[in-house]
Amino acid sequence: MENLEKILKKHKLTSSDYTEIVRILGREPNYLEIGIFSAMWSEHCSYKSSRKYLSGFPTEAEWVIQGPGENAGVIDIGDGMAAVFKMESHNHPSYIEPYQGAATGVGGIMRDVFTMGARPVASLNSLRFGDVKRDDKIGKYQRYLVKGVVEGISGYGNSMGVPTVGGETSFDSCYNGNILVNAFNLGLAKSDEIFYGRAEGVGNPVIYVGSKTGRDGLGGAVMSSDGFSEETKALRPTVQVGDPFTEKLLLEACLEAFQTDYIVGIQDMGAAGLTSSSFEMADRSGSGMKMDLAKVPAREENMQPYEFMLSESQERMLICAKAGTEEKLIEIFHKWEVEAVVVGEVTDSGRMELYWGDEVVADIPVAPISSECPLVDRPISKPKYLEEISKTSEVGSIPNMEAFLKLFSSVEVVEKSWIYEQYDSMVQTNTVKQGGDLDASVIRVKENGKALAMSSDCNPRYCYIDPKGGSAAAVMESGRNVAMSGARPKAITDCLNFGNPENPEVMWQFAESTYGIKEACAELSTPVVSGNVSLYNETDGNSVFPTPSIAMVGVNESQEKVLPSVWQEEGNLIFLIGKTESEFGGSLYLKEIHDEVKGTLPEIDYKKELALWELVIEANSKGLLASAKDVNVGGVAVALGKLSAKSGFGIEAKPELDLLLFSETFSRAILEVKPEKENEFLVLAHKIGVVYEKIGKVGGSDFKLDDISLPVSQLQDIYFNTFKKIVERDL
Repeated sequence: MENLEKILKKHKLTSSDYTEIVRILGREPNYLEIGIFSAMWSEHCSYKSSRKYLSGFPTEAEWVIQGPGENAGVIDIGDGMAAVFKMESHNHPSYIEPYQGAATGVGGIMRDVFTMGARPVASLNSLRFGDVKRDDKIGKYQRYLVKGVVEGISGYGNSMGVPTVGGETSFDSCYNGNILVNAFNLGLAKSDEIFYGRAEGVGNPVIYVGSKTGRDGLGGAVMSSDGFSEETKALRPTVQVGDPFTEKLLLEACLEAFQTDYIVGIQDMGAAGLTSSSFEMADRSGSGMKMDLAKVPAREENMQPYEFMLSESQERMLICAKAGTEEKLIEIFHKWEVEAVVVGEVTDSGRMELYWGDEVVADIPVAPISSECPLVDRPISKPKYLEEISKTSEVGSIPNMEAFLKLFSSVEVVEKSWIYEQYDSMVQTNTVKQGGDLDASVIRVKENGKALAMSSDCNPRYCYIDPKGGSAAAVMESGRNVAMSGARPKAITDCLNFGNPENPEVMWQFAESTYGIKEACAELSTPVVSGNVSLYNETDGNSVFPTPSIAMVGVNESQEKVLPSVWQEEGNLIFLIGKTESEFGGSLYLKEIHDEVKGTLPEIDYKKELALWELVIEANSKGLLASAKDVNVGGVAVALGKLSAKSGFGIEAKPELDLLLFSETFSRAILEVKPEKENEFLVLAHKIGVVYEKIGKVGGSDFKLDDISLPVSQLQDIYFNTFKKIVERDL
C-alpha cells in the first residue's frame, strides 16, 4: 500500500499495530480494513490503556440484573421493575462545537438506555468548565462554551420529552483547554423484558433502522483518542449533528417493536458507528455477519464503504431479527416514519464479510478485532507535584465573616438556575426533587409506588491531591446525597475523565483512581454496573485534573417519603451529624482564600459513612426528619448558607467551630428535626452510634452562625444572582 506510514499516522495506528493486523488477516489489509481496525482499536472503543485497571470492579449484587459489558447497566428496583442507566462522555466534540457536541452526547446516552428496552425517564449531567470569570479571551470562550453546552443539552433533552432532573457544574483553570461534558440517563423497564446487543441465529436478518448515514462524525472515535492542539481544534467535520425529533420517533418505534417477539438483539450505533455496532453484536454471540453496504440508506451522494462503516451519524440502530419477521418489523418502523432496511444476515463463520453489491470489500475475523486489541501496559509513575503540594499554607488568615462571603459567592457554590432553568425538569410529571433542590434528584416510579434518587458527583481537587482517596470520596459523596433523600444507594455508573495516558503520571492517576472506586464500591455495597473511560483530555500537553464522575442510583421504598434538602419550618432543631476535624486538603477554602490546591485529603471512614446513611434512611422512614443536607464543599458554613438561601428561613446556630466551619471533613450532614421528634431521633442516633450535636434552630430573617451574621436577603442575593451576572457578561 502506498504512503502506508502516512495512512497509519492518520488512523492513529503504530507499525506494531499494523504487524498485528497483518497477522490477524493473514494478508495485507485494504484501506477500509485499516479504518475499521483503527476505530475498533482506538482508545475510545477498545480501552486498550485502561482495561487492565477496570478488571476487579465490584459488579455483582442480588439487585444487579446486568453489569458492565452491555449498552447500559440494569438493577432490580422491586415489583417487577428495573432501572437501566449509564453515563458517558462527549468531551472532545463539545469543546470543538459545544451545541452539537453536548446535544449528541445526550442523544447517544438515551439510545444506550432505550436500546435495552427501557423508556428514558430522567437525565443528569456533569459539566466542567474553565475560568468563566476571566475578562480575557479565555474567559469569553469559556462563557461561550457554557452557553453552547447548556443549549445543546436542553435543546435535545427537551425535544425528546425526557426531564433533566439535576447534575453538577464546576469550574477550574485546568479545564480551559478541555471542558468535560458527561451525560447520564436512566430508564425504566420491566425486569423480565430487558434487551441485549447480540446477533445470533444463522440466517437471521440484520436490519439497519434510523436516520440515513452521512459523512458527519467520520473519525470521531479516533479523534476522541487524541489530545487537542491547534491542528485538532479545527476538526469540526468530526462532530456529529443530532436530530432529537428523529430520535423521538426512533425511540417510540423501538419501544413498540420490543412488545413483539421479533427482536433477537439490538445495538446503538455510537462511537465508530456501523463498525462497532456490527462487530460487538457478532462478538457477544460468537457469530459472524454478512452485510451489503450498498443497501445502507445514504444521506449524501457517492458515499463509499469506508464512509458507511466509520460515519458517526446519529439516531441509528442495528437490529438482529428473527428470520421471517423482518417485514413486520420494518412495517412498525415505517409507521413511525423511521427508515428500516435489511442490510445483512447472521452467519456462523465468525467473520465480518462486507460487500459492496457483489464485491467483497472487507473480510475480517470478528473475535480478534473485538476482544484481542493489543493492550498497552503503559508505564506509571507517581506525579512529582504531589511532593510539592502535601503541605498547605497557614489557614485562617482572614476573619470568618470575610471568608464566608468569599466562599459563598464562589462560582462553584452559587446557584446555577441560569443553567437548569433551561432544562425541562417536570415533563413526564414524575419529578419529586429537581435541579436546585440540593443533594440528590428524585423521580417517582408510578408502577410500584417507589422513588429513585440519583446524584452525580466528583471533586477534582480531591482527586488531584489524592487520586485514590478522591475517587473513593466521589463514590461516598454521590451515595451520601442519595441517602439524604431517604433512598438507599444501590449502584453506580462512572465516567472516568483523565489526561494523556502516554504520560506515566496520568496513568498513575488513573490506576489509583480505579483502586479508590473499587475499594469504596466494595465497602459501601454499591457495585459498578456500567461506565465509560475518556482519556486524552489535554491541550498542548496540559491535562485536566483527574475527574472520575460518579453517578449513584438509590431506591426509596415509598415515593411518599422523599426527604427534602431545604429548611421546612421555623422553630425546628438543627443537628450536625459527624465529628468535624481540621481537614482542609483540596478544600474550597484553600482555593478561594489562598488560591491553592494542596494538602492531605480528609480521612475516609466507610463505617462512619454507612452509619450516617443508615441514620438518615431509618429516621426518614420513621418520620423523624424534616430535611437533610450533606456537608460537602465549603464545610458546615456553606451547607447552612445554602439551606437558608434556598428556603428563605434564617438560623441561629452556635456549633462553636471557628475556622472549622469551613473544614471539609467527610461523612457529615445537617439534619432538621421537629422539637417533638427530638427524643425519638436521639434514641435512634445513639443506637446507630453516630456523633451528633444540636447546634441551633431554624427561624428569623438573619443568618447567624458563630461569628458570621448577615440578613437572609443578602445571602439570597449572592446565591441566586451571582452566576447569571458572570455568564451573561458578554450578552
